[in-house]
Amino acid sequence: MKVFIQSVNFNADSGLLKFIETKVASLSKFHDKIIDAEVFLKVQNTSDKENKISEVKINIPGSELIVKKETKSFEEGVSTCVDSLKRQLKKSKEKLRDSVSI
Repeated sequence: MKVFIQSVNFNADSGLLKFIETKVASLSKFHDKIIDAEVFLKVQNTSDKENKISEVKINIPGSELIVKKETKSFEEGVSTCVDSLKRQLKKSKEKLRDSVSI
């Protein structure tokens, strides 16, 4: 699976990029037909502590799954996005199985 990472308004360091690639690659265990993943990291210029937006988009045949989280750190945001996507991938795979078995 190909992982595209875009950081908006800042330059992401190599440690963060490696972390994101590892986390997102773990999603392939839950769905074997993932085409690619796009990760968008944005920093909002606000006084809030939770000003880091992590958005993960997964392309699978027939649809795309998108999760967006606003957190204190990008690591936390990507982790919660991946957890949410795991549930969505399991659900979409169950739907696929149900439609095939009918």
